[in-house]
Amino acid sequence: MDRFEEIKEAIEFQGFKGKPSVTGGKILLHTCCAPCSSYVVFKLKYFYGMDVTAYYYNPNIYPKEEYEKRYEEMEKLAEFFDFKLIKGNYDSERWFKKTEKLKDEPEGGRRCYICYALRLKETALKAKELGIEYFTTTLTVSPHMKHTIINRIGKSLEKKTGVNFLEENFKKQNGYLYSVRISKYLKIYRQHYCGCLYSMP
Repeated sequence: MDRFEEIKEAIEFQGFKGKPSVTGGKILLHTCCAPCSSYVVFKLKYFYGMDVTAYYYNPNIYPKEEYEKRYEEMEKLAEFFDFKLIKGNYDSERWFKKTEKLKDEPEGGRRCYICYALRLKETALKAKELGIEYFTTTLTVSPHMKHTIINRIGKSLEKKTGVNFLEENFKKQNGYLYSVRISKYLKIYRQHYCGCLYSMP
């Protein structure tokens, strides 16, 4: 049984709907964690037919031990779905400098927009460096993230860098539910907070 059929059966997958906006090609996927990446990689590989390289760039994640733990889970996912994985720099000081004035903002507010923009910009630049024609992010699979803001940032970076941004709302059509089911099936660690110091419970 191949991976598609295995996961399809495990999560009671009802199938992809509609037609992909692009077919094939290479894509650099900004990945925040393995649980969110699970369904996104599944869709990129088997709906869009893309060659996926994941870019784990998350200077927001606190503490460093949590950052490393989430990366280890990404390695498990990469092995299962057979995709390339790049580990970005953990430049947490840069993230704190950009967000410190907004530390009292509510979760989902302006501080988060800065965080989205920082990580997406680095992904677009890395895609350009590697000669990868598309980039996107796992962030829109989360019900807590604002896909309209994220996609707007991505399209803006497309104009600035010349790298095509794949605009998606991965939570659509039960994407988040499927990500939970895939994570459980693969026994992937699922964190209890977004990642930054200010979002910790």
